[in-house]
Amino acid sequence: MLAACLWTASAASAPLTIFVAPNGNDNWSGSLDSNNATKTDGPLATLEKAVEKSRASRNQSLGADVRIVLRGGTYSLERPLKLAAEDSGLRIESYGHEVATVTSEVHLADWHRSSANPNLWETHVPDGWRFHELFVNGIRKNRARVPATGFFHCMGGPVSGQPKQLRFHPGDIKESWTNYGDVELVLLEAWAQSRNVISAVDAGANVVTLAGDAFPNNSEQDARYYIENAIDGLRVGAWRVHGKKGVVLYWPEAGEDVISETITAPRLNDLVQVVGEQKQPAHNIIFDNLIFAGADWPLKGGSDMDPQAAVEVEAALQFRFAKQCTVRRCRFSRFGGYAVDFGHGCQDNTVLSCEMSDLGGGGIRLGDSDMNAALVAPNGGNNVTDTHIHHIGLVHAPAVGVLALLTANNRISHNEIDHTYYTTVSVGWTWGYGPTPCRSNIVEYNHLHDIGQGMLSDMGGVYTLGLQPGTIIRNNVIHDVNVFNYGGWGLYTDEGSSGIVLESNIVYRCQSAGFHQHYGETNLLYNNIFALNQDHQLMRTREEPHVSFTFTNNIVYFNSGDLLGGNWAGTGLAIDHNIYFDTRTGPLAPALVDGSLKFDDWRKRGYDANSIFVDPMFAAPQNGDFRIKKDSPAIAFGFHPLE
Repeated sequence: MLAACLWTASAASAPLTIFVAPNGNDNWSGSLDSNNATKTDGPLATLEKAVEKSRASRNQSLGADVRIVLRGGTYSLERPLKLAAEDSGLRIESYGHEVATVTSEVHLADWHRSSANPNLWETHVPDGWRFHELFVNGIRKNRARVPATGFFHCMGGPVSGQPKQLRFHPGDIKESWTNYGDVELVLLEAWAQSRNVISAVDAGANVVTLAGDAFPNNSEQDARYYIENAIDGLRVGAWRVHGKKGVVLYWPEAGEDVISETITAPRLNDLVQVVGEQKQPAHNIIFDNLIFAGADWPLKGGSDMDPQAAVEVEAALQFRFAKQCTVRRCRFSRFGGYAVDFGHGCQDNTVLSCEMSDLGGGGIRLGDSDMNAALVAPNGGNNVTDTHIHHIGLVHAPAVGVLALLTANNRISHNEIDHTYYTTVSVGWTWGYGPTPCRSNIVEYNHLHDIGQGMLSDMGGVYTLGLQPGTIIRNNVIHDVNVFNYGGWGLYTDEGSSGIVLESNIVYRCQSAGFHQHYGETNLLYNNIFALNQDHQLMRTREEPHVSFTFTNNIVYFNSGDLLGGNWAGTGLAIDHNIYFDTRTGPLAPALVDGSLKFDDWRKRGYDANSIFVDPMFAAPQNGDFRIKKDSPAIAFGFHPLE
């Protein structure tokens, strides 16, 4: 009897493998292949059928783990793949060294030259399908844009009224664009972006009326904007889809044969939804060595507003009430929004060794943005490791590489994040000193660079918000933060950021400063290198009655701007035992705030009494090599060399 029970348990736990191939058949069993010459059995054809078969098999085998193995090729989804708690233990992966691509892209065919313009080719798409992205051989093509490069500028601030109105310079916006009902105005303001269909144009008054609103917290004077999907913007390499007629127009680049090229557009906004329940989360689901590509973005009601971090933008892979799930060795590209979202109620999940690029939104989002939701079903314990996220925010410029919202105990480590239009890593989602579940998030050993690229303002390499006891930002390399107007910082502890340790980071070539604290309490900056930052090296905005931060055992090395920028009044600072070196003055005290504050007066206020002015002897600072030579005085001073 005991032997029979053991045999039953063993049989129940044996993994089942279901194979899927582009040339498979959903009426087959899902076996790897068939030696039968008549080909009456073999792999399935679709992921949906494989999941259906997986569920049936698990019910028969008392919940045995299942592997769905995809042979190399493309699997196009007509609807999002939905997994639930009953799919726990499921693993979906590519076969061996073959590469399987999961997408929603549809091949556009039946192209012919336009009778209106022989440079243009056109085709038709079904009624109701109005996509926003088009790819030729996997390469993103620009929607028709006016101006082709650069921006128009509003005249002053916004016009009062609802919906939003803007004043434009004569000739920049055409009344004829309202005839199509699908020409969009994309407005950039500080750290935000809005996108609206143009609903009316008064050419006499130079006022344009938008379908919706713009960012309410900022009214930037002479704000930049551009137009998308106007027929006037068609030029080489650009396309447009007519919202009412479903006509797609494309102006091919030199050497492109429209008839033979693979031209695709996505039909879904999201590809995979893993949704469990609070009492029964989906768990231990693994996606391994897959390519996810081709997801669109919506324009609901003709209007979309991207506030800070483009927080409202959805992801192509969505997880809710998911636990111990893993996304590993996967590639993500050609998306309109974020790539992966471990959201409401997600715990202990992992993104490992992935690549995310060519994204309309950001890379990875963790947690909830709504406080009530975050408290009801906490998010935390997630890991984002060894992942490269780059060239993002192509549609939603404020999107972030890794966005950790109301969440705790996450680790964001050993990643490279670059070529963003806004912040690379953002942690926290409360403004001020109110209660928050954020705490003990670790951001370490990341390489964060080419940030902002002159598009938006007010950002950081690592950006934080609110109370965050136990949060540590350490051993990161952050460089080349460049903004449109203001606020290009390496480490940015924004509103209420408190209880954070910022240790052993290298921050260089930031436009505004290497570090900026807006306001906060009891933050510690220790053993960091701030080098070659442009306008200032360190900044603070708000004077407060408590100690805002402690700044000790750091090296500040610069050749432009001032040491300090912003507001350094009051006594709420603890700054001492640092090394400062201005290459322009050598071993002399550097200029502080706009050259008006002398270092002797600074010391009389109780700051930097034990700090020194000496060359730290970096290996090659102009080349970004901040290794310290063995005979550096910084080592004797107590600075711990960084790897």
